[in-house]
Amino acid sequence: MIAQRLTLSQALAAARETRRLEIGSGILPQVPALFRDVCPQRGAMLVADENTMRAAGGAVQRAFESSGITVRGPFVFHDPDLYAEYRFVEQLEAALKAHDAVPVAVGSGTINDLTKLAAHLTQRPSLCVATAASMDGYTAFGSSITFQGSKQTFDCPAPVAVLADLDVIRAAPAEMTGWGYADLFAKVTAGADWLLADALGVEPIHAQAWNIVQGGLHEALTIPVAHDRLVEGLMLGGFAMQATKSSRPASGAEHQFSHLWDMQHHTHEGQAPSHGAKVGIATQAVTALYESLLKKPLHELDADAAAAAWPDRETWLRRAEERFAEAELKAVALREIAAKHASREEVKMQIISLKRQWPELREKLRAQLVPPAEVKRRLQAAGAPVEPEQIGISKARLRQSFVSAFFIRRRFTVLDLAMRCGVLESCLDELFT
Repeated sequence: MIAQRLTLSQALAAARETRRLEIGSGILPQVPALFRDVCPQRGAMLVADENTMRAAGGAVQRAFESSGITVRGPFVFHDPDLYAEYRFVEQLEAALKAHDAVPVAVGSGTINDLTKLAAHLTQRPSLCVATAASMDGYTAFGSSITFQGSKQTFDCPAPVAVLADLDVIRAAPAEMTGWGYADLFAKVTAGADWLLADALGVEPIHAQAWNIVQGGLHEALTIPVAHDRLVEGLMLGGFAMQATKSSRPASGAEHQFSHLWDMQHHTHEGQAPSHGAKVGIATQAVTALYESLLKKPLHELDADAAAAAWPDRETWLRRAEERFAEAELKAVALREIAAKHASREEVKMQIISLKRQWPELREKLRAQLVPPAEVKRRLQAAGAPVEPEQIGISKARLRQSFVSAFFIRRRFTVLDLAMRCGVLESCLDELFT
């Protein structure tokens, strides 16, 4: 599907919650005016951690204090182990219940997710001042929060307005830019997965959301990194998710790897690797799987044989039970594999459809994807990890993750196609030999 590039204003018009987006250099002093425009006659309260308070929060607080808008003292998280975990949502929620001020998140992924959800729970909007080009969640519907040991997405609106001062973004630690670049690159494989789901009648492409994400994507992924295009690309992903109330426009199999490692509580050198770092490694893995898959003559598949070899629902549930030791992860796998299980007749019809479309579909996928060596080159140039060992994932574990990731989400991706065609193991043999 050929994407049409939309202007930022056209993309913003598709967003359900975010009404204003400002990107530019030296624009931190504009935050109070932006706040007054979207939340007139309301008071404000900044939410930050110690690092983001130094990076931008102090300047934003001073701007509010001289603006005439009622502003409370900032709510600053001081916990050195701060992350997007529900107990921190509860801390912020308790503070917000003491007044009716609108929270203004000053930070990146963790601060934004905590603030979005706490604002929703206390029935008020939120704003965000971005401090790094590190992820695409600034304008996304929902918050990714760890709850009862498992990473979960909680429904909540996106901020009503977002401001990104490029001077602040450029001053952020360089590795954060690499994480954001990797998160944006994931939209390439996510787009390929959506092409597959659309072709097989599983999940039709939402044309507007597709154009928002894919229209200027390859241009935004040039090297060296252009911070203005990177920030814009990350924000556009959130608008598309708002338009569809789903992460499908921006998330495919590569994100399933990241979610898997999150639910396995993976750490490296004492810390959980960033979302972007995990997604970057997974994007390379999924790209390599696609390269192997695209070499195969899938138009010659025997649909009857593929359907006959397809396990029944009880077999898939047993395999999920056997594969995962962690109770929370096992519960997720059992739920998701049951939800997405297809009958043998459904698999047969999908294979028949695939055989008919494969020559043309293969070319569409090749046009969408970037060759694996080029993916690695660009990620490395952007400062993102490119070897799984850099985030503490061995080659053996990476191979296992291809199958495990299939179990934990009902979304149709290249993993589901390879499973239906019975070629996943042969592709992995090729990749890991």
